[in-house]
Amino acid sequence: MTSKKTIKSALESLMFVWGQPLNVKDAAEMFNVPWREIYDHMKELQEEYEEQGRGIRIREIDKSFQFCTAPENGEYIERFCTPTKEKKLSQSALEVLAIIAYKQPVTRSEIESIRGIKCERVVEGLAKKGLVEEKGRSNGIGRPILYGTTKLFLEKFGFETLKDLPEIEEIDTLIGADEDEEALETLDALGFQQISLELNE
Repeated sequence: MTSKKTIKSALESLMFVWGQPLNVKDAAEMFNVPWREIYDHMKELQEEYEEQGRGIRIREIDKSFQFCTAPENGEYIERFCTPTKEKKLSQSALEVLAIIAYKQPVTRSEIESIRGIKCERVVEGLAKKGLVEEKGRSNGIGRPILYGTTKLFLEKFGFETLKDLPEIEEIDTLIGADEDEEALETLDALGFQQISLELNE
């Protein structure tokens, strides 16, 4: 039987070489143990890194875990690293992304009814960047495509699960077609900052 110390050590190595969030169920199959056991080991590692004030931390993303840098070191990282290519999301993209996040699964026509303008190209752009994906089809007329957010969305915006989204009464009242400072402040308050993305073009 593999010891707890050996499993935790192996999990650290796996997270380092894998790069992408490591799913606990996939890791559990490899060790042939219940996924809850791997999950508990991951949470222990996460706490150990935080308690020791390490520059590398472990974050959870929908029952997956990944190495990340300590938030307080962001300034130093920005000084040292120069992104080779970055592209910021526009306000329109942020608005559509917020609607999808809160309303999912949602059709394009439902998104457009909230924003008051067409958003086909914006939705396509978000899908191309891997932030949204198709979640099946509606039972409505024409069976339009339903859209929802991806695990990459959680990763990029710092949410562990969709339950971490701030509670709001109704997204319809907060999103409008006018591109103004107030709309950007609202989106930023909800956690939808104009982040820089190094994603597939």
